[in-house]
Amino acid sequence: MTIGFFDSGLGGLTVMEECLRRLPEQDYLYMADTLHVPYGTKSEEAVRSFILEAVETMMGQGIEALVVACNTATSIAVNDLRERYSLPIVGMEPAVKPAVEMNRATGKRVLVFATQLTLKMPKYYALVSRVDEGGIVDSLPLPELVRYCEDLQFDRRILREYFLDKLAPYDLNEYGIVVLGCTHYPFYTNVLREILPPHIQIVNGNAGTIKRLSSLLNRYGVVSGSGSGKVKLMCTSGDPEYIEKMGKALELLRTNAL
Repeated sequence: MTIGFFDSGLGGLTVMEECLRRLPEQDYLYMADTLHVPYGTKSEEAVRSFILEAVETMMGQGIEALVVACNTATSIAVNDLRERYSLPIVGMEPAVKPAVEMNRATGKRVLVFATQLTLKMPKYYALVSRVDEGGIVDSLPLPELVRYCEDLQFDRRILREYFLDKLAPYDLNEYGIVVLGCTHYPFYTNVLREILPPHIQIVNGNAGTIKRLSSLLNRYGVVSGSGSGKVKLMCTSGDPEYIEKMGKALELLRTNAL
């Protein structure tokens, strides 16, 4: 079975890497919409058309399940995709609900990192309104971080300066959890652990997404795969240099070399 992963760029590799560890018996196709990255600064209508076109290309490659490995893309297009296609489709959302539940007993606040577009989406507002009864969730847009990731910018000095500047207005003693609400952001988990106080947990939605995928595959009768963890990397621009960059980024994730 071939599972497709879609994102605007490199971010969804963090989700696919989780899936490779949990479901190594499947094969994988990863599509990056490099013609239009980043999504977080573009209009909803434009992004929807980009996604539908890219996924149609993926369907032509024979995928049998799809993970929309981008919070912004999920908010905008996952319902359209489910109407178009009958295969298992899993989307993403920031891990706000588990973060709130984990923090409920501590009295600490939750800080969500995400793109500007995700934070403006009605789906995000509805999510926070539904789970944040105590008003403990704060949201911080980090649009530059997507570009850093796309440039393979992992220089510790630059990143520490960036995060310290963004976090300067916040009293981190008030927070118990930071939610990485964009799939690009887990590339920076290690440097965040160096900066954040040790009492703050860092969570993302990747494990929950793959758990939902596994459950959905079982429901469709796909209990085990016949693949071998083979990965095919594609991008909408067809740029061989970007495909090479994807391979390098995936290797950094798989070897925890970030």
